[in-house]
Amino acid sequence: MDPSSTTELPFRATTAEACAWLAQQTATPWTLARLIGHGLTPYVWLDYDAAYPELFGDANGGYAAPIFYEGDAQRLAAGSEDVLITITKDAYKIVTRLPEPGFRRALHELRFLKKEVEKLAGRIKHEAEEAAKPPKVESARESQFGIPKAEVLAAFGRLAKLDMDKALDGAIGIFGDDGARVKASARKSKRNAVWNPVTLALGLHDVYGVPIGSLKRAFKSHDFLYDWSGDWEQSLALLGK
Repeated sequence: MDPSSTTELPFRATTAEACAWLAQQTATPWTLARLIGHGLTPYVWLDYDAAYPELFGDANGGYAAPIFYEGDAQRLAAGSEDVLITITKDAYKIVTRLPEPGFRRALHELRFLKKEVEKLAGRIKHEAEEAAKPPKVESARESQFGIPKAEVLAAFGRLAKLDMDKALDGAIGIFGDDGARVKASARKSKRNAVWNPVTLALGLHDVYGVPIGSLKRAFKSHDFLYDWSGDWEQSLALLGK
């Protein structure tokens, strides 16, 4: 099938199919680098290999392994001639480091999940519609106040090696009033506390060593962080990141 004529995405789309379909939906060209840059996770099907029983578990026929590790994904985005997977998730979705030097596969084996590609298209259309609307000063001011605990955990909870739920409640360091927590928000109760996600993300990088690439993907992957993208990008530019 000619990818340029794609009207319905398969469950696992090739790079060409995903790019062609998104081009139809957004009227802009797409590449593998752009797919990855917008937070999409590539997958590669791994046929069962008896040499790695822990990796496959009960998946006797194999499974689709995600390429989510920043180094592996950035290698693809930079234009590598093949796929190198050094860290992935096993059949039970547990993060695992593969034996050195990792698994190599051909670029044509890359796949993207239909639901994730469709979600990206919807997000881009929504952003275009919002950009076309006249600005609402009051609404913008409210959105820049901060994000609540649940959204902080959803966006950043798994990026740092700490109990972030507990850290947010403790409000010490970057999680407190001298850090990312908005002071006025916690005067009545901790339940109403909100945090500035840009300040928090920079603190997670500086204090806990969370990679900038992981933080960038967080800002691109969560709808509630869209209004903060401008401040985030400006902060990175000022810091030369």
